[in-house]
Amino acid sequence: MLRSLHSLRRLNAHRTIFSYHLQPFLRESSPLFLPIPLYSFICSAATAVAAPEKASASCSALSRHVLEADDVLVRYQYADAYAAIELALDSVVKVFTVSCSPNYFLPWQNKSQRESTGSGFVIPGQKILTNAHVVADHTFVLVRKHGSPTKYKAEVQAVGHECDLALLTVDSEEFWEGMSFLDLGDIPFLQEAVAVVGYPQGGDNISVTKGVVSRVEPTQYVHGAAQLMAIQIDAAINPGNSGGPAIMGNKVAGVAFQNLSGAENIGYIIPVPIIRHFLSGVEENGRYVGFCSLGLSCQPTENVQLREHFHMHPEMTGVLVSKINPLSDAFNVLEKDDIIIAFDGVPIANDGTVAFRNRERITFDHLVSMKKPDEKAFLRVLRDGVVHELSISLRPLQPLVPVQQFDKLPSYYIFAGLVFIPLTQPYLHEYGDDWYNASPRRLCERSLRELPKMSGEQLVILSQVLMDDINTGYERLSELQVKKVNGTEVDNLKHLCSLVEGCHEENLRFDLDDERVIVLNYRNAKLATSRILKRHRIPSAMSGDLIDEIICSKAEVVCSS
Repeated sequence: MLRSLHSLRRLNAHRTIFSYHLQPFLRESSPLFLPIPLYSFICSAATAVAAPEKASASCSALSRHVLEADDVLVRYQYADAYAAIELALDSVVKVFTVSCSPNYFLPWQNKSQRESTGSGFVIPGQKILTNAHVVADHTFVLVRKHGSPTKYKAEVQAVGHECDLALLTVDSEEFWEGMSFLDLGDIPFLQEAVAVVGYPQGGDNISVTKGVVSRVEPTQYVHGAAQLMAIQIDAAINPGNSGGPAIMGNKVAGVAFQNLSGAENIGYIIPVPIIRHFLSGVEENGRYVGFCSLGLSCQPTENVQLREHFHMHPEMTGVLVSKINPLSDAFNVLEKDDIIIAFDGVPIANDGTVAFRNRERITFDHLVSMKKPDEKAFLRVLRDGVVHELSISLRPLQPLVPVQQFDKLPSYYIFAGLVFIPLTQPYLHEYGDDWYNASPRRLCERSLRELPKMSGEQLVILSQVLMDDINTGYERLSELQVKKVNGTEVDNLKHLCSLVEGCHEENLRFDLDDERVIVLNYRNAKLATSRILKRHRIPSAMSGDLIDEIICSKAEVVCSS
């Protein structure tokens, strides 16, 4: 009986009331209690096994055990909540952010300033950990500790929008008086209890909600659109809770960051492995370094005929390589139709998952994301029926069309009223919540599917036409990709700008998508540009990043001459 109970405890990581009677056999963890009838049965059975002659006396005292157990259950339920509150009072802070997001339809100006609040908590090194979306596009950040009326100015040290984490620092010595830090723990097991602490909407004081872990798996992070490990809990996570800790025992189990839209009491926390990866990258490099990728698109091999076609033995499992990013190291190592059967010695199932903890599975992408930049990964690959052992260097890879662009101004270039910008998903998001259906279909498909062919490549589009005599008749050619300028293929916006500014021909020709053409008299168009900028109160014909690059390019030419 005792051995079976011990195995059950280790598999499910539960603390029971029985643990206080069998302390040598069971270790402490989060409070999840056995039902009283089951507890009574176990106590009686254990007594009968240990001392049969005392079984009758044990049964006669059963009601006393039940009453004691009921009292213990109530006390320990509240003790854990109180412990979380005590930890939080000296470590969790409220974050006040003033932010100003760019307008991608009018990239030379910002949207209206807005104010928002979130939560954060102190970690070792006098740093405050919070969510990236709490301080995204910030212009001013303040923090306030519990029980204090004073707000202190904070600086954003590092931001990882991909994993939705950020580090804040506060210079004021007064702020740190009486503050304590929280330690990071481990990934909680299913049904373990956690307490989420923060400052959600509905009030100004600190709030503690309790819930249990219901799922651990890769989930899409809404803020950065990345697919990373997340923990699902049934505690309420509301606006303002973001950045607050989820506490298990006396350690942090994760950071609250999002909920499931349209569902009740389904929240998500960022687990400790993701947090440690973010913190170690900042510590080693002084900045956020990102999460690595193989640069592959893989297909499951669950169909028997598919496996037979690629010479997979019955006991062999793996995934089929269908597309490879040309900028990844895998492009020079792997081939289309390879079967990846193991990653760093861990077998990959036909559905793309690997073993994770006790009878749980997780996609092998998690193993990839936990690698450090430039770290080697060892793959076992089946190619034409022969197994190969290959090594690949991993690093973060940028998509052809950026998924998010926080904390930076959008790039643009205006010539003769033609507004050129690089295609980004934030630009498509300006079409509204239903941007996938409302934005231009061709641009939307390219933003989601196309891969870069070279480093620094961008899809440059003509976003709009600011009307003037010089561009009459071209107003319907907006929202099209610019492919060539005077016969030269466009690599990115900087390249387009240099081609236009360096034109020595009488006419300037733009070849657009769908075989459309724009032709302008270069001299007249140059004169019209300043007139159009003045009419629309646009401060510059190009964004600051292009101006800086042009200045640097001119300086390099002068130095070389």
